[in-house]
This record gives sequence, C-alpha cells and structure tokens, in this order.
Amino acid sequence: MRDMVLKAVAQPPKIFWGPVLPVILNMGLQFPMMFMAMGIWNVNPLMFIISILIGHGIVVVAGAKDPHLSAMIQAFGQTNKVSTNIYSEKGNKFEP
Repeated sequence: MRDMVLKAVAQPPKIFWGPVLPVILNMGLQFPMMFMAMGIWNVNPLMFIISILIGHGIVVVAGAKDPHLSAMIQAFGQTNKVSTNIYSEKGNKFEP
C-alpha cells in the first residue's frame, strides 16, 4: 500500500491540533454570535475570544481522546435517519 493512504487513515486532518469538523462548528457558531453581540449590544469581543479559546481547548482534548471525531460525526449524520420498516419491529432496520 502507499504511504499516503496509511497516513490519511491513521492521522485524520486537524486545524490547530483539533479535529476539523468540531473546530469548524465551534468557530462557525461563535464568530457570528460575537459579531452580532458587538453590533447590537456593543459587547467587548475579548469575552468571545476567551470563550472561543476555551471551546477550542475542549475540542482539542476530545480530539486527543478520539482522533476520528469528525468521521464519527459525519457517520452519525448519515445513519440517524428514520427508515420505513417492512416488518413491524421497533427501531431502525436498514432494510429496503
């Protein structure tokens, strides 16, 4: 096998030492809230910068515990769909 394939599987992509998807979600939620609070209530952005760093630290710790956190979030989004079951049983059955 190629070395690049093994490296991509063993070491998922990271942004500032955190898994990609949770880091993007953290920044994607907190930056708009920061700009809205600055515009509406004239809030000091330093509070939001501190909360962004704390949130990023939590994501880095969670990513160190499980480096494939982004893949797990994507897989959950694809499998968390309600299916119509042919047979009358409880739960989601992945049958056509």
